[in-house]
Amino acid sequence: MVDSIALVTIEKQRRELENLSYKIWENPEGPYKEYMASKLSADFLRENGFDVEIGVAGVPTAIKAYWGKGHPIIGFLGEYDALPGLSQKVKSEMEPIEPNGYGHGCGHNLLGVACIGAVLGMKAEMIEKNLEGTIIYYGCPAEELLTGKAFMARGKAFDGIDMSVAYHPGRVNSVGFTGISLMSSKFHFKGKTAHASGDPYNGRSALDAVELTNIGANYLREHVRTEVRIHYATIDGGKVPNVVPDKACVWYYVRAPKPDMVREVYIRLLDIAKGAALMTGTTFIEEPLGGCYNSLNNEVLSKVMYDTIVEVPQEELTKEEKDFADKLNNYNKILTQSNRKEYNMSDDCITFKGVLPMKQSSGYGSSDIGDVQHIAPGVFLRTACYNIGATDHSWQVTACSGHSIGQKGMIYASKVMAKFGLKIIMDLSIYEQAKREFDNAMNGEKYTCLIPESVKVSN
Repeated sequence: MVDSIALVTIEKQRRELENLSYKIWENPEGPYKEYMASKLSADFLRENGFDVEIGVAGVPTAIKAYWGKGHPIIGFLGEYDALPGLSQKVKSEMEPIEPNGYGHGCGHNLLGVACIGAVLGMKAEMIEKNLEGTIIYYGCPAEELLTGKAFMARGKAFDGIDMSVAYHPGRVNSVGFTGISLMSSKFHFKGKTAHASGDPYNGRSALDAVELTNIGANYLREHVRTEVRIHYATIDGGKVPNVVPDKACVWYYVRAPKPDMVREVYIRLLDIAKGAALMTGTTFIEEPLGGCYNSLNNEVLSKVMYDTIVEVPQEELTKEEKDFADKLNNYNKILTQSNRKEYNMSDDCITFKGVLPMKQSSGYGSSDIGDVQHIAPGVFLRTACYNIGATDHSWQVTACSGHSIGQKGMIYASKVMAKFGLKIIMDLSIYEQAKREFDNAMNGEKYTCLIPESVKVSN
């Protein structure tokens, strides 16, 4: 059995991997503040024989841990940032550990450690069988801001890899991810304060500029492609009604299937903001925050990953685990039933079993894995780590991410990714086919980061 050593190794180190995941779960940290998570991960990898760099590409909490020699060079994309407002105990009813605190409502404590388990398993089998190749664990911060991997890519952290493997916890077991490109910026307007009733003619309202920008953006929607998404939030609009606000700010996301389409729409949005400043007698300052590429799933690698996830058995849940998940499903009964129907599950199914058919579906979310997938061929895996009725970015996900339900999904992912990686190393023709597909998809284009050089990493 090609993967027996890898899978046995993961199982032997299971308790250590679970403990690492629990420690990260117990100490949730926001984007670019993952100092404990990155240190715990880096120390663990060093203890297991990896050469480790922290602060890769000028990103303080980014990790590059590598082992082996020669090609293929396979990068595993780990993450560990948490989300605000999703603090939650491991309980089936909503009860935060810290009110409004951070919590792993996207399961990134499982995500990063699953990738660590995969490289440990591969390393053990490569040593035993004297296999050549290089495996790299990338600790990628701030995925929730959609900029961590982009900053790392801009700093050439991924240059030289032959392929990448990305993973994420989910409700289902599946292969492939469809995400679109994105640009993010804050638009700041500066005006002139005055009494809103006594002498409004002396004021220049920055809030008026924000509102006119938003009106213009909404008119723009009719004249862009159907796939384009424009959304915003006014994050500063003055303090009291009787003072003309001299400062105001609106935060925009522009999304589209491809980076060039995003850039085109974003330039038009900038013109709208500049026009709003002219109309209101205010000044306008653009604050670019970042951007990411669309996904670029490699079909050759996806087929191998699909075959692999089918081959590796999924662990059964205990009665206690099923009861826990069932109680969580009761909070979203409509969604639970909808998902059962969508995934062709029985009416009493609590968590997902099996593997969804491999297909490229349309999607309008975004992830910074797209940046790495435009540097080298990439593949994406998802395993079931929480109840079927959980919504993404919810307290239910936080609860499952600290529960054995999430841990079982994590270990399952480690085994699948390890076996997948070994298949590539033992049959280089797979990589060669994947590279040809990648080159055809890129059609001579080269990756260019959407984040301007002037924008620095900031927490």
